[in-house]
Amino acid sequence: MKTFQKPLSKEEESLCIRALQDGDAGRRSEAKRLLIERNLRLVAHIARKYTNVDEDMEDLISIGTIGLIKAVDSFDLHKNSRLASYAARCIDNELLMMLRGKKKTSREVSLFEPIGTDREGNEISLLDVMEQEQPDIVEEMEKARCLSQLYGLMDTELSAREREVLTLRYGLAGGREVTQKEIGEKLGISRSYVSRIEKKALGKMRAGFLKMEASQPRNRA
Repeated sequence: MKTFQKPLSKEEESLCIRALQDGDAGRRSEAKRLLIERNLRLVAHIARKYTNVDEDMEDLISIGTIGLIKAVDSFDLHKNSRLASYAARCIDNELLMMLRGKKKTSREVSLFEPIGTDREGNEISLLDVMEQEQPDIVEEMEKARCLSQLYGLMDTELSAREREVLTLRYGLAGGREVTQKEIGEKLGISRSYVSRIEKKALGKMRAGFLKMEASQPRNRA
């Protein structure tokens, strides 16, 4: 793995972004180069998550760098967040899009490619003998990321009591889903109070997901 330059300090990053947005052509070009070069370590860090999908690391870094460039081009300094946080989502999105595309192309080819013949001598393909869909590693990774976001929002948006009610109500700790009556008996409160806590907590989670969705980078056509 090649050695990447150290990330910019917060002050250096701020200066580069301002130059990128307000400077002349020369300053914008230099600022963009610095922002990309000094964030390549972030690309490599995120790309390592995908090393189990049978892709060359250099290819993963190349695709991730496209996401980084998109992040640099579309970053808004006035949102009071670090470029790295925004770029991480763009890099992740670019890698997922590439893997989905390759998965689709590979599946279209391999499912119909002959793999042998039946007893009558007729060609058969994988599609003919496949009984059930194989696990989709990209979808599994995306599911894991969504669960991580869910638990993250529960930690930041909900009170301890609200987290406990939702965890019990929807079996989030790996157990069974518990009724409002059972939760009330466990916590020593009425079923109607449990219902109000659940409704309020779900409202907070919905608002949190909407806020998160609004902050997600949109891929340009």
